[in-house]
Amino acid sequence: MPEIPAILRYLCGIALSGLLAFATVAQPQQPKPQPRGLPVKVAPVRIGTVTRDVTAVGSLLANESVMIRPEVSGRVATIHFNEGQAVTAGARLISLDAAEVLAQVAGSKADERLNAQRAERAEELYRKAFISQQALDDAREAYKKATAKRQEDEARLAKTEIHAPFAGIVGLRQVSAGAYLQSGADVVRLDKIDELKLDFRVPEVYLGQMGKNQPITVRVDAFPNERFSGRVYAVETTVDERTRTTLLRARVPNPGAKLRPGMFARVTLELGSNSKAILIPEQAVVPRGDRNFVFRVLDGRAKLTEIALGSRTPGEVEVRKGLSAGELVVTDGQIKLQDGVPVMVLPEKPLTAKDAKDAKEKQN
Repeated sequence: MPEIPAILRYLCGIALSGLLAFATVAQPQQPKPQPRGLPVKVAPVRIGTVTRDVTAVGSLLANESVMIRPEVSGRVATIHFNEGQAVTAGARLISLDAAEVLAQVAGSKADERLNAQRAERAEELYRKAFISQQALDDAREAYKKATAKRQEDEARLAKTEIHAPFAGIVGLRQVSAGAYLQSGADVVRLDKIDELKLDFRVPEVYLGQMGKNQPITVRVDAFPNERFSGRVYAVETTVDERTRTTLLRARVPNPGAKLRPGMFARVTLELGSNSKAILIPEQAVVPRGDRNFVFRVLDGRAKLTEIALGSRTPGEVEVRKGLSAGELVVTDGQIKLQDGVPVMVLPEKPLTAKDAKDAKEKQN
């Protein structure tokens, strides 16, 4: 067979390359997949319990508190307590030098006995008609005065012994043994702190929801990780005209005497609870002016829905109007959303072992 000329082979190669290029260009390209909608994250509307409360600040007070002071003047003979000691009701705290008062009591008792004898003789003489009615009356009155003087001196003697009026804890004493005390001078403070009082104010708008025995929760800076419970037992009868608040007083048990009178307290007053509240994540709320909205996911589209908010809890908010349990609301991606646009719900991130551990610790 005759050999094909080189020029013919070159022309055939060029023609074959052109055919291949044309076939490649003519082949129809696959259209790129279009996105189904804006990607968003959602959360279901759930039913939960919401506690309605109001926060306030107040001051802790001793359940009973008194500054011990003598009613009579005298020199301190004996101190019967140690500072910071718990004492019972009636316990002796201070003894004043009573030598002078004891002498007065002895003298008044002698006068009383003498006048008692004179009154008896006057009774006998009157029966025998030796003295007048006036003389008998004078003898009787003298006996009564002597008795009153003896009682007065004994009362003064009793006041040289100072006793605790109630059980409590004594503070730091202001006197030393041997000091001369004037009547009314400070000796030591006595506080009853096994249970404390708590005074705090709340706005008058809550007055109709407040009453006795309402529970409260108390926090103090000295124990930031602890919560103390108590109950309201009295409500002031008037409202402060300047602040439009009313004063409440509660009792707070104080086992271990951790709390002290004068402490600043943060108070949470429980007004009630709703076990069938509709709750959504707080980040789902879209505020616009003085109105609040959420984007519901309905048939693959975002539906802008106005809602009425209620109480707030950490991370969640109560919806009083506009949503039903089980509906899906957008929690992430609302910035670019408009009413009616298609959306694509992103799958939830798989829960790792660390996430599960953190969630369990948070729940506990």
